[in-house]
Amino acid sequence: MINGIIIIDKEPGFTSHDVVAKMRGICGQKKIGHTGTLDPMATGVLPVCLGSGTRLCDLLADRDKEYVAELLLGVETDTQDITGRVLTEKPVETDADKVRAVCESFLGDYEQVPPMYSALKVDGKKLYELARAGKEVERKARTVKILELEILECRLPIVRTRVVCSKGTYIRTLCADIGTKMGCGGTMKSLQRTRVGRFKLESAMTLGELQQLKDENRLMEAVLSVDSVFENCPALHVSVENQHFLDNGNSIYPRQTLENIFYAPGQWIRFYREDGSFGGIYVYDGQKQWYRPVKMFL
Repeated sequence: MINGIIIIDKEPGFTSHDVVAKMRGICGQKKIGHTGTLDPMATGVLPVCLGSGTRLCDLLADRDKEYVAELLLGVETDTQDITGRVLTEKPVETDADKVRAVCESFLGDYEQVPPMYSALKVDGKKLYELARAGKEVERKARTVKILELEILECRLPIVRTRVVCSKGTYIRTLCADIGTKMGCGGTMKSLQRTRVGRFKLESAMTLGELQQLKDENRLMEAVLSVDSVFENCPALHVSVENQHFLDNGNSIYPRQTLENIFYAPGQWIRFYREDGSFGGIYVYDGQKQWYRPVKMFL
């Protein structure tokens, strides 16, 4: 079984589940999961976890993300992107300075109402299923954070932007909200995810490129190790005689490591066996003066 992460450059027309299904065929294993849904029309970075790496899915989904999005002003659709039914069309009477001012007003925390065409569930039913049945239900606004919002090009009525945001942010809803604040409406024309945490588009590959590696018996060249996600965390190694504590996911005292180092409480630490194989992520508990497990990758 392959354990690790492969960074996919998702092509348009594929759902995230489609990507996982294709990769199960390419990699020859069932234990594969993605780290956050990308709309079918969207392209770009989709980290896919394999084997023990699937325990990373929730951690990677929490990372900030970067997108390049095109906003089409003057048009509103029921899906908040150009794949939907047009609800209104209005003239765009504005200029680049006003567009920039409105976009910058969304920087920081903002209350975003999730779109009806989304995979969120209400009373056990996905919102997009209700939307397709012609039903609309009340959705509570959620606080999201826009960390960066840069206008790359302004060719009215199209505005091309780069957005860095927190998890749970819907870029098409951001586009619609910007259009509403402009007074003319707006919808998302295109979307490319260029980064998830430390994983960038430059290191991603298409499913076709992955299949080619498989055909050339070079598939492992595409696999990133599980511990590479935590490369910024310090590392400790457990001696052979204490390795069973790591193998069993037990807490470990500093003296049971080769380094015998105390790190600050709350600091995540990579724990390895003496042979260099990765065991899991630990954190130092100042009260009990030991390292306790956060997530194991045995």
